[in-house]
Amino acid sequence: MITLYNYGPSQNGYKVRLLLAQLGREYRQIDIAIFDGESRTAVFLKKNPMGAVPVLELEDGTYLPESNAILNYLAEGTDFLSNDPLVRAQTLRWMFFEQEYVQSSIAALRHRMLTGKLAPDSPVTTERRALGERVLTALNNHLGSEDFLAGGRYSIADISVFAYAAFAEDAGYRLSDYPDFEAWTKRVRSQPKFLDDIIPYSVDPHSVRELG
Repeated sequence: MITLYNYGPSQNGYKVRLLLAQLGREYRQIDIAIFDGESRTAVFLKKNPMGAVPVLELEDGTYLPESNAILNYLAEGTDFLSNDPLVRAQTLRWMFFEQEYVQSSIAALRHRMLTGKLAPDSPVTTERRALGERVLTALNNHLGSEDFLAGGRYSIADISVFAYAAFAEDAGYRLSDYPDFEAWTKRVRSQPKFLDDIIPYSVDPHSVRELG
């Protein structure tokens, strides 16, 4: 059986849990108390040298870190990842977009605001919020003519982007300002076996470290 090393409030971990639920695949979960330093131990660093969650342990003992890499691995041969070369490339395009832009704006801002690490009016908050507005505008424009991000159907591209972007209100955005994007979030939530188990933070903001 595969094993997921995870920290509950991490939306990167949520991506993997969501796909596993929709695949109906059994797995074992081991919670890593990242704010207590468990992801920085020598044992965990052998699983992921960057000390971040999630990490997937395969049946043969191989460790696979990075949430989008895990999604790609689990989706291979399923309806969540197309065999068409162009659609696969478009799927990867949105997953790269998520890592480069969603993570550095909405995800980072949400994490810091929920843990009390940034004040709403700080210069860093302003800079990240501006980038997030560009991100949400790009997504809104694309989804104005598409039901889903790649190939006209629900895929790991949608799972990847949804995990943080759909919770942009936690970072101070109004989803109603991006109606086509907001409609897409509802389509994602309506998918079979959708997993609605977002776990809130419960940490000392003075001990916050970065999530993976």
